[in-house]
Amino acid sequence: MIAIIDYQMGNLRSVQKGFEKVGHEATITSDPAVLARADKVVLPGVGAFGDAMAELKRRELVDPIRQAVDSGKPFLGICLGLQLLFDVGYEGERQEGLGILRGEVVRFEPSPKNDEAHYKVPHMGWNQLAIRRRAPLLEGLEEAVHCYFVHSYYVVPSDPSVIATETCYPKPFCSMIWRDNLFATQFHPEKSQRNGLRMLKNFAEL
Repeated sequence: MIAIIDYQMGNLRSVQKGFEKVGHEATITSDPAVLARADKVVLPGVGAFGDAMAELKRRELVDPIRQAVDSGKPFLGICLGLQLLFDVGYEGERQEGLGILRGEVVRFEPSPKNDEAHYKVPHMGWNQLAIRRRAPLLEGLEEAVHCYFVHSYYVVPSDPSVIATETCYPKPFCSMIWRDNLFATQFHPEKSQRNGLRMLKNFAEL
């Protein structure tokens, strides 16, 4: 069973439908007992870092998430679900994260409008992944993989060995991590058409 964590901060149904499209059922739940029984766990997320952590604490989901990762079962974070895995975020003010991975979550700095390399914040739309380590999620995908992003903050891992892919905006940032059973993407695989659905299928079949 694939369990998608419900903490009122994610596009839960879109992720669930993504798994259904590749032939795998997924259950949306906020019940720690269901998470404990699940074979695989997904932490999605859209919204503010601090609000998300407050909601996870209110629903008593922090320890079940850490236990799921520690258990060795496949675990997938998506967008904000990637960012929450790290020590600290700086959205609004300094906020403590789950601390499962060492590092921080920082904001893109918008460039001046008269800059030739001007780019907007948030980073929104399709962008390419540069594969640094071929994680199991990337099985069957070509080197030039494009995925869909919507975010203003990005992760800076203390240990660069966890980085699976990077993406340029305009400088390289970490767009996927992989450590043992733990996977997380800054992009939205459920919105990334064929490539994203292949990643969900790869995760479901680990």
